[in-house]
Amino acid sequence: MDFKDYYKILGVDRQADEKEIKKAYRKLARKYHPDVNPADSTAAAKFQDVNEANEVLSDPEKRKQYDLLGSQWRQYRQSGGTAEDFNWGASTSDGPQNYSYRTLDPEEFEELFGSGGGFSDFFTNLFGGADRQQPHAGKGGQKFYHQPQPRRGGDFEHPLQVTLEEAFHGTKRVLEWEGGRKIDVKIPPGVKTGSRVRLKSQGGAGSSGGQAGDLYLTIEVTPDKRFLRDNDDLKTSVSADLFTMLLGGKISVPGIDRKVNLTIPPETKNGRVFRLNGLGMPKIKQPDQRGDLYVAVDVKLPEKLTTEEKSLIEKWKSIR
Repeated sequence: MDFKDYYKILGVDRQADEKEIKKAYRKLARKYHPDVNPADSTAAAKFQDVNEANEVLSDPEKRKQYDLLGSQWRQYRQSGGTAEDFNWGASTSDGPQNYSYRTLDPEEFEELFGSGGGFSDFFTNLFGGADRQQPHAGKGGQKFYHQPQPRRGGDFEHPLQVTLEEAFHGTKRVLEWEGGRKIDVKIPPGVKTGSRVRLKSQGGAGSSGGQAGDLYLTIEVTPDKRFLRDNDDLKTSVSADLFTMLLGGKISVPGIDRKVNLTIPPETKNGRVFRLNGLGMPKIKQPDQRGDLYVAVDVKLPEKLTTEEKSLIEKWKSIR
């Protein structure tokens, strides 16, 4: 049995932090997941290695013990030792060249690493764990059976784009994975860029009867030509003719779900912003409540003036 380099399996540096390890694990778990690679034994083996590497490196205590063993293994190999003669038990250092080894009994192994179900011989033998359903000598020489405990599968993430209209009303999607697996997805009203929709038990498969992980859809709302979104509020602009801006009147404003009439007071300044309460986006956790719609009104000057119109404007100019 040779040493397994968990850092190399995940493709991360030995000084990688928790965030880097998590990111690398999720990427590789998606790549080699059995649902994506049906009947592919090579992918299945890599998927197990990736899960095993994450199990160790994502846990500070496991990682500490693993790094200690790795350091001793490298020194041992440099001195010409072979894998067959190396003591794979958990170790403590008594000095630069002197090591004392002990083998953890299964109770201590469970406390430190959890069950050994679903792991390689390297992992289970590393600290005195053993194969599934095999008897082990416990304290006092008593034999017992080490039963694997259920382990929950890993969580996956998947990006999903929706339009602003779909984010307003809510929508549905059918996700189809390689191998023909399909998932019906319901996107609730009010989602925004960065929202995460949880699909329970649609992530990585559990081991030893453990529950499957979850699939999280990371939402991106695509830009809309009519509205600019600001959290739950919407912003838009409309035009009004010169006479309405000067004398007052009503104009039609298209909201995201219906048109409304906006009253323009006399002598309204160009670019003035009006707030229309409750005409924005629904709040994601309270869809019966909505943000506001902000409407900027710009004057639209008349074009192709007639001779008579120009004369009237000149007269108006002289009055002013």
